[in-house]
Amino acid sequence: MPQTKTALGGTVRTGRPVVTLTIIALCVVSWLLQRATGGEWTQRLAFAPFIGDVQPYRFLTAAFLHSTSVFHILFNMYALWITGPFLEQMLGRARFIALYVLAAVGGSVGVVLLAQPTADGGWFTPVVGASGAVFGLFGAILVVLRRLGRNAAQILVLIGINFAIGFMVSNIAWQAHLGGLVVGLVLGAGYAYAPKERRRLWSIGITVLVAVTLVIVTVLKYSSAPQFVLS
Repeated sequence: MPQTKTALGGTVRTGRPVVTLTIIALCVVSWLLQRATGGEWTQRLAFAPFIGDVQPYRFLTAAFLHSTSVFHILFNMYALWITGPFLEQMLGRARFIALYVLAAVGGSVGVVLLAQPTADGGWFTPVVGASGAVFGLFGAILVVLRRLGRNAAQILVLIGINFAIGFMVSNIAWQAHLGGLVVGLVLGAGYAYAPKERRRLWSIGITVLVAVTLVIVTVLKYSSAPQFVLS
């Protein structure tokens, strides 16, 4: 039986947004483990530029951690819930997963690129939260809505407000917001404007290109940092 496709090639599904719910569940479980272990879970998975080169998995795992404040995880999970199901349906599960993962990694890469390898330059400051990935979803949904001819003004205002908060409130990594947003905009544009007859190939290509670019710019940043910091 042929499957109905969305305007952007995703499979129309009537059930629950499985990927979105799975990400939310992983974040909630991880947050509970953070509290139950007295911070040990956080220390093992949080990201900081000084340790990213020797434990690169932290570029992603930090996106499933949050601060002890319940408001941090509630805001991110709410933002994920209002954007995730729509993007998961429109793009399909595979591209949605790629978008979320690369936006999360892009958030950590943004921190690396904009941090300075010094004690007070953010190189040793731990970063946690799904905000980078969420901003990636913001960026993607902005492009997707415009591609579909829908009003994207509310998303644009939401991006502006939340990005401004990152500068006005302390202990918020605006660098991760910027990194995730850039990745989301690029992937969103690549997925949304892919030629219909070559959509699969185009989507794979833009995904690989973004992933490789993130790796290259990160390696270049680390290679230029003082050796005593990397050791």
